[in-house]
Amino acid sequence: MLCALGFGALMLAATPSVRAEGTFDIPTGARFNHDKLAKITEFFKNEVATGKIAGANVLIQQHGKPVYHETFGVQDVVSKAPINDKTIFRLSSLTKAITSVVAMQLVQDGKINLDDPVSKYIPSFANMKVGVEKKAEDGTKTLELVPLTRPITVLDLMRHTSGITYGFYGDSLVRKAYKEANLYAGEFDLAEFAERIAKLPLHNQPGALWQYGHSTDILARIMEIVTGKSLFEIEREKLLDPLGMTDTGFFVTEPERLQRLAQPLPNDSDFRVGRLYRTEVRQKWESASGGMVSTMSDFSKFAQMLLNGGTFGGKTYLTPKTFELMTSDHAGKDSGVARDHYYFPGDGFGMGLGLAVRTDPGNAKPPPPGSLGELKWDGAAGCYMVVDRKQDMFFVVLEQTPTERQRVQRTLKQLVYEALEN
Repeated sequence: MLCALGFGALMLAATPSVRAEGTFDIPTGARFNHDKLAKITEFFKNEVATGKIAGANVLIQQHGKPVYHETFGVQDVVSKAPINDKTIFRLSSLTKAITSVVAMQLVQDGKINLDDPVSKYIPSFANMKVGVEKKAEDGTKTLELVPLTRPITVLDLMRHTSGITYGFYGDSLVRKAYKEANLYAGEFDLAEFAERIAKLPLHNQPGALWQYGHSTDILARIMEIVTGKSLFEIEREKLLDPLGMTDTGFFVTEPERLQRLAQPLPNDSDFRVGRLYRTEVRQKWESASGGMVSTMSDFSKFAQMLLNGGTFGGKTYLTPKTFELMTSDHAGKDSGVARDHYYFPGDGFGMGLGLAVRTDPGNAKPPPPGSLGELKWDGAAGCYMVVDRKQDMFFVVLEQTPTERQRVQRTLKQLVYEALEN
């Protein structure tokens, strides 16, 4: 993987220097104007007052210290308990970021190689087929199953180019097959889930298209196989316990913790991810792609570790080489990876190993706020993280609002960067 690391470093080094424009790529060393930060408070207070969200916890941290930290609204509208740093939120797809960091620790340890075929660990993946849509003269579509042109690799799982998808968005025949497969029926663990996925067609050839889906769950199954431990055991041992992330996990079943679990507004409780979000029910499946919960007290440590380049509290979680490999663009121009309407990282962003990475201004004029090299991810429940190493700053919002999340995230990011001044 040294060649991949070299390529990633080359990509970042070759990025043209872009003149700062508005809130994009502000020169290094910017500071926050506290009067302008007050606009964030106004925005979130209005969101709560107008009944758009139940509440939120917002943290901006620069140079290792909070520059803005406010909570708004309530954990849920029934108990009316105020939100605090111990309030537990469903992370949804931000779970992928945590899973991916621990996977990179295992790559670092030599237990997993990014070039390894998935079938090395899960033999049933050797026999997978790709579903190609054929259209008849009368307009009817059928699915033709064709062989793989190359094996699915661990790299494909980490950058979402495996061809594994989700069944809750889009209308392609493969996505419909996912929807009809009843993937989440009954009790199952990651081992069983991987076998269920292996029976379905891939949406595209490995490496051909960025495709959001259950790749991270298959990655997690490989993590279990190489360690002989459950996903949560691995994550606790390598990341969560050392970082002091004591409230981060998959289930909230204890009475004391249930009292701290944030809930969306009753009319916003469908997370629209094709399954019930059963955090309160302990089950065998530890969803590596969307099942974790956390608190601001916990998650801020994870974000700071990423901002530090893989270190926290004097301990190294990711070496500089591993961190660079993880945060380089692996879906850029020369990667062969196509992007379509469902390219979730968005305009101006490439794809690292589990995180989106800003590689260019994008096509919008003026460019959306942010910095080159910025890392980000979010989840369907509303939680959102941006790590800006250029400004030695990260911000996190924890909220439970599937319906309003994209608008809230976009507005928050704009207000954060508008508050930065040189």
